[in-house]
Amino acid sequence: MNTDATGFKRIESTETFRAVRRITWIGLWTNLFLSGLKFVAGIVGHSSVLVADAVHSLSDMATDVAVLIGVRFWGRPADADHPHGHAKIETLVTLLIGIALFLVAVGLLQGALQSILGLLNGDKPPPPAWYTLVVAVFGIIVKEHLYQITVRIGMRLKSTATVANAWHHRSDALSSIPAAAAVGACLLLGDRYVFLDPVGAIVVASMILYAAWEIVRPTFAALIDAGASNARCQEIAERIRSFAEVHSLHKLRTRYVGPTGLCVDVHIQVDPLMSMVDAHALSHRIKDTLLTSGEEVIDVFVHVEPALDDDPLSVVKPE
Repeated sequence: MNTDATGFKRIESTETFRAVRRITWIGLWTNLFLSGLKFVAGIVGHSSVLVADAVHSLSDMATDVAVLIGVRFWGRPADADHPHGHAKIETLVTLLIGIALFLVAVGLLQGALQSILGLLNGDKPPPPAWYTLVVAVFGIIVKEHLYQITVRIGMRLKSTATVANAWHHRSDALSSIPAAAAVGACLLLGDRYVFLDPVGAIVVASMILYAAWEIVRPTFAALIDAGASNARCQEIAERIRSFAEVHSLHKLRTRYVGPTGLCVDVHIQVDPLMSMVDAHALSHRIKDTLLTSGEEVIDVFVHVEPALDDDPLSVVKPE
């Protein structure tokens, strides 16, 4: 079991942070390359949609930087000033990425509505060059592949910030679809199909808004110290009751530290004649059992009390 000097189980290993940094650096350089390619092709090829898509790709770089900076801090072990570690920094980074996704979606909606108003007012943008379609399709393929490898690494390492960043990559791929569709329609069907661009942008922006909400929603629970579900608490309680020395338990409390780290506090009652040495050993056995029962449990505090006949908690076991 991987613990630091304080007894706090390490959530991540050095290899984990190296993996997070590696895939994030790959994403950053990919976004930089795609942004430059789309911007140049959009300007030279008269495609304002591709230029806007280049700006969206630049927003991905911002979240890459946030992950690269954040991973240097949330991976630090617990210390005197942060006895429960620094995992909430990952929660904050995840929240920032979700907010960035939300702002990107709002920007896409605004741009789509402005395009629709322009079309209604008779605006006719110049036809795009054929290579803008190639660039748009190339961007979709690259960003979807980047999403796939990033989300797999994030899920394997249980890093919510990495998974959130992966979804930002996918949002870039999705936002490129209406750009490619609009350019392709103009090239193949004529300028009268240019309305597909803003309509598609509205659909994609709605998908990105949903993804942003799914990313942000779990961070609220961690930031307000929400506990585990009733089913998870019952599972923890049953593991504690499995020790024959435990007469009863109460004050079972849990709270998340960061996106996946769960801290457990519990009071147990034992035979009042049990020696202090045995009681201390029992608390450590319970702690070790819970720490190895699931990757999310990272710290356990067991308070041992005597089971007295006049104590109602000594004779009634919680359901």
